[in-house]
Amino acid sequence: MLLTNEQPPREEQRSRSGHNPTVALVLSIVFAGLGQLYNRSFIKGIVFIVVEAAFLITFLDFINLGLWGIATLGTIPKVDHSIFLLVYGIISILLLAIALTLYVINVKDARKQAIKIRDGWKRPSLSESIKEGYQRTFPYLITVPGFLMLIFIVVFPLLFAISLAFTNYNLYHSPPKNLVDWVGFENFVQLATVPIWNNSFVSVFSWTVVWTIVSTTLQIGLGLLLALIVNDKRIRAKKLIRTILILPWAVPNFVSILIFAALFNDQFGAINRSIAGFFGSAGLPWMTDPVYTKLALLAIQAWLGFPFLFALFTGVLTSISKEWYEAAEVDGATRWQKFRNITLPHVLFATGPLLIIQYTSNFNNFNVIYLFNGGGPAVRGQTAGGTDILISWVYKLTFTNNNYSMAAAISLIIGLIVIVFAFLQFRRSSSFREERNT
Repeated sequence: MLLTNEQPPREEQRSRSGHNPTVALVLSIVFAGLGQLYNRSFIKGIVFIVVEAAFLITFLDFINLGLWGIATLGTIPKVDHSIFLLVYGIISILLLAIALTLYVINVKDARKQAIKIRDGWKRPSLSESIKEGYQRTFPYLITVPGFLMLIFIVVFPLLFAISLAFTNYNLYHSPPKNLVDWVGFENFVQLATVPIWNNSFVSVFSWTVVWTIVSTTLQIGLGLLLALIVNDKRIRAKKLIRTILILPWAVPNFVSILIFAALFNDQFGAINRSIAGFFGSAGLPWMTDPVYTKLALLAIQAWLGFPFLFALFTGVLTSISKEWYEAAEVDGATRWQKFRNITLPHVLFATGPLLIIQYTSNFNNFNVIYLFNGGGPAVRGQTAGGTDILISWVYKLTFTNNNYSMAAAISLIIGLIVIVFAFLQFRRSSSFREERNT
């Protein structure tokens, strides 16, 4: 009697159910939603079927055109537009990636639910299923619109720019009159081997590195020095001094740059007029000699950037406990020792990531280079100006020379440099290590 009232063993339950996860897996692969119907999850199955059917009806022809277009970039000049076909191809690949993700979710869901049914899982009621499904999917429903915007606003332009780097899209291969072709790594090979491109790239890249390191270090050094001076307890009227030093930050950068461009003008600039008045000379060639132009740019960038760093360092310095300095004085530490062992480590720990961002931002600081002198003066035998950095050179190649493929190749190199530099510096910064270990 006891035996008849007992629940059958688990293996007997499995054999009685007769539900096969492999069947659910195969059906969900054949067409999305069929596996869910086999599992008797009718609402979920119908949703998957409708989504796949709508996708095929809406996008199948577009995807076929896009995949053909990205593979060939067109075959008939004046009829096929290579750039449009490239855009269609990239969008098709993104749509396929999204569809494949949903398809994998469908297959995994069908198999997982089939295994649960085979193991004796009791299906909840319809209301309970809807409530549980809503709770589980609500975070994804909220994030999906933002994720899709990220794909088509960030990922799509990035893929388009990367694709152009491997084509010959320039003034002589410009649709619709001419077709664009895939050329592989030819643009990168030209940067390394063709003299006019190689000389330009080496010159611009070396100046970009010098510009990034020197201008940013000047900003940091000047901001830290002024913050230390103002933070000194012997200084009076600190609020007034801080206000004056932050005022340059209140003026828009492009306004300041245009004013400096007028001040440094070779013909009528106030700086050359002052020099001529004191020394009786014609002034210095600030706009026509690359050396003087670079010195002017470094000074301007230091002026534009130090107020933010001054404010940043001032906030950090006021948060350092005075007891540490008092203990150091008791131990006989000098001013330099207190700065090196107390002030500097705390400042770098608190501001390390922001200082790294300053370096990476100045690496691509287009405004000051372009607005001051347009990257000039011109240099014989080069496609770039004497003060062009990589990003301003890319701008010229794009909007002046219409050499889009080479500009895209240089942009790809810029992106890789910035990513590697930022990654290595963040890994080495103490604030990053402390956050990772918490």
